Amino acid sequence: MAFYQDLSEMISNGNNAKEPAPQASWSPAEFTAALGKTAFAFRGYNVTNLARTPELYACDHFRATLEEYLRRGSAIAESVTGKRVDLVKRVQQGRDTSLATYHEAIAMIIAVEMAQLELLGEKFGVPWQQAKVGYGFSLGEIGALVAGGILKMEDALRIPLSLSADCVSLAHDVTLGVLFSRGQPLDKNKVHQVCEKITSEGNGTIGISAYLAPNSLLAIGQGKTLTVFRQRLGEISAERLHLRCNEHQWPPLHTPIVWQFNIPDRASRLLEQTPLRFESPSPPVYSLAAAEPYDGYNARTLLRSWVDHTQQLWSSVDMTLSGGIDTVVHVGPKPNIISATFHRLADNVEAQTKGSIHMRALSGIISRPWLSSLLPNSVNLLRAPQIRHIILEDWLIQQHAML
Repeated sequence: MAFYQDLSEMISNGNNAKEPAPQASWSPAEFTAALGKTAFAFRGYNVTNLARTPELYACDHFRATLEEYLRRGSAIAESVTGKRVDLVKRVQQGRDTSLATYHEAIAMIIAVEMAQLELLGEKFGVPWQQAKVGYGFSLGEIGALVAGGILKMEDALRIPLSLSADCVSLAHDVTLGVLFSRGQPLDKNKVHQVCEKITSEGNGTIGISAYLAPNSLLAIGQGKTLTVFRQRLGEISAERLHLRCNEHQWPPLHTPIVWQFNIPDRASRLLEQTPLRFESPSPPVYSLAAAEPYDGYNARTLLRSWVDHTQQLWSSVDMTLSGGIDTVVHVGPKPNIISATFHRLADNVEAQTKGSIHMRALSGIISRPWLSSLLPNSVNLLRAPQIRHIILEDWLIQQHAML
């Protein structure tokens, strides 16, 4: 079934990507009652990162908490980079970040995510730590670990901030592209083999940054390597493949490009000196870098992998759908790639099952846990339209009017 045929649009269209349809506002009591079947999804870096944060700041009951976290983020960014940083002023003035202020974007995203969670807990009494699982795309995984108590915010920020300048330097010569098929799943091994061949020719490095879905992935390449990649798509499949290049510049994390400045090794060295809590996180955290959960002792290993390993976004989608999760709460300013992935999948599932009695019946069957456990994992994809999505910043702003 062609569930994923237009998933790539969320990247190729940049900030015009479709988002989940708005949900009816939950009460805090309903929010709390659903936590046992809820996942918290943390967003990462994007070309825009401010979103509704100024609106959140304008809420009288929220301002002090948000300002506290923004000041903490500013202080650690200043101490690491030596540059003047004032995230409070940036939010007050409504000035978004850019690649030149990538370090500020890192600090702001994590600070806003943590502020949103504290507001959820302190102002509305929702014990979000009791959620079934947390995960995040790219920088969002760092946010999930801070939320889970594995790292303190200041310690977590120190690592990406220390490497941010070199990531920006590498970004100036790279292009991000979305490769997708409208038919069969992509052969990951063949894609990797073509990337390796192009890299070995000595004209720049190209690598897979994220697996979005069985038929979609992100590739990042230096120089003209993505152009060469396009010319060699026939080596991957006889079927017509599509490659759309993004006009923006992106730090090439999660690819071998970061090897050029020894970024993974430097991150490993920083991790050796980073205090960790040797307990399982609360809520549990699932790594998109390794497609496995964090426990009390594997955090350094998985975080080291996070720097240059491909993001396994689809594994988190599959884990959500097969794990009995009914609600996904999207944390951060204007969540993007995770929410858009679920939305696209739900649209395609609904389009595929429309008018099919057998498929609709099967969709109803998987709501019975005892029976769904006996069915193939792929059947759980039919649950996609049933998943409730809550954009946390929207929910908080809605609830503020009731305080």
